[in-house]
Amino acid sequence: MEDSKPKSLNFLEEIVQENLAAGQYPQGIFTRFPPEPNGYLHIGHAKSICLNFGLAQKFGGKTNLRFDDTNPMTEETEYVESIKKDVSWLGFTWANELYASNYFEQLYEFALELIKKSLAYVDDSSAEEIAAQKGTPTSAGTESPFRNRSVDENIALFQDMRAGKYPDGAKVLRAKIDMAHSNMHMRDPLMYRIRHVAHHRTGNAWCIYPMYDFAHGQSDSMEGITHSICTLEFDVHRPLYDWFIDKLAIFASHQYEFARLNLSHTVMSKRKLLQLVNEKIVHGWDDPRMPTISGLRRRGFTAASIRNFCDRIGVAKRDNLIDLSLLEFCIREDLNKSADRVMAVLDPVKLVITNYPDGQVEDLAIENNPEDLDSGKRIVPFSKELYIEREDFMVDPPKKFFRLGPGLLVRLKGAYIIQCDHFELNPDGSVKEIHAQYLPNSKSGQDTSGIHVKGTIHWVSIPHAVEAEVRLFDRLLIVEDASELGDDFLKFINPDSLQVLDKVYVEPSLREAEIGEAVQFIRKGYYCLDPDSTAERLVFNRTVTLKDTWAKEQNK
Repeated sequence: MEDSKPKSLNFLEEIVQENLAAGQYPQGIFTRFPPEPNGYLHIGHAKSICLNFGLAQKFGGKTNLRFDDTNPMTEETEYVESIKKDVSWLGFTWANELYASNYFEQLYEFALELIKKSLAYVDDSSAEEIAAQKGTPTSAGTESPFRNRSVDENIALFQDMRAGKYPDGAKVLRAKIDMAHSNMHMRDPLMYRIRHVAHHRTGNAWCIYPMYDFAHGQSDSMEGITHSICTLEFDVHRPLYDWFIDKLAIFASHQYEFARLNLSHTVMSKRKLLQLVNEKIVHGWDDPRMPTISGLRRRGFTAASIRNFCDRIGVAKRDNLIDLSLLEFCIREDLNKSADRVMAVLDPVKLVITNYPDGQVEDLAIENNPEDLDSGKRIVPFSKELYIEREDFMVDPPKKFFRLGPGLLVRLKGAYIIQCDHFELNPDGSVKEIHAQYLPNSKSGQDTSGIHVKGTIHWVSIPHAVEAEVRLFDRLLIVEDASELGDDFLKFINPDSLQVLDKVYVEPSLREAEIGEAVQFIRKGYYCLDPDSTAERLVFNRTVTLKDTWAKEQNK
């Protein structure tokens, strides 16, 4: 019996509930998902998406999709489109599609306002000099020699920066706060830098671009975002977020932090994921070994399984490492209910039923999914010559081997009981061909043989078999926790993260499979049809095995 107790609220839901109970935000809460379009989204972003959209849905609010496009050197329209596709695929609809670049003019005016209040100044110091001025966490910084320029001079210099009169790196705009502040982010942080680079939306209209810390809070404020939810590394940025809003006297958005998702045996840094793509360690952002949403989708993960995973791991205030096995459990749970069971032989060996009539073909009606009574049945052809899995036959089987061997009986899935009478070997000692006889009165659903066998194996009729390629994916890294690996993480790539089987035979019904369609290869795992497939050559990706074989291997 399912537990009928209501699920307890996470700490962010408790905050929202308290806010609403106190009469705050009568217009409703407003959240936002603010990705930088400098790469494809990964499973960590999925957690943030589910959290931001989920909060708004639960409490009757709305969510904006806002692109943090303030760095033209790394951002591309391709990434914008991929992000929109991923958010929609996960099942969410945004209230407004917005861009930080929408606010460039207003942000510029905000900067001028802070200059006029003597709260910002133009600094000619180099990046190295500014870094040295910052001091250390245990020692105060030193003031820039340009810190006390007059308001008029700062306005003129900032306007000249916008007009393109200075090269990259020649000047920056800094907030004037406190060079002795205990929080390093409050020691006169950068607000603007010069970048003579075309922007993916604004072209060459701008050559100065706001820093994240200056753009983010003000964008939240202009949109009326009530709950600005960030990952824990932005905790130390919150005082600066609040400082800008306070000094500009604008709508007071509030920032809250939660633990980011760290997933075992993979990397969650967009910079490192880009390195994997650029160095061709993987075959693009949507390589099924990647933790990107597009990679997971191509591998066969469903949106529901990812949402369920994000719900299961919950929302915490402390970082922790989530085992990839939990994500795999979620997709198994989902596909077990929905995926049709089909037959595919990954390592084939020929089986000849010697007493089956030559040229005869039977169309067997086999159940699609025993977990779904409405899934119906499909027709699978059966003939004298079949492929079976090589591992399902042993020349000298041990006791309790309930598959096929000399003299042993086994049932062919949905068909007949057979008994092996002899076999042929290749010169290398491997099995070349198996011969068996079938019991004509043992047909599944019509069995009158009175014989009960303990084993059932799958098969594919050779005259009807469709040759396919199967790609087996496994952990990207051989180490569990990649967070401490640094830039040498490539040394820990799993050499067996991809195996390609090019002589696989599948039942003919799979000719009608659609790209991305999930099926269970009986006794083998869950698979989906890859976009590389053609009418002449089907390609299947293994989504996940039937059981957690990785954990079993590691515990040997």
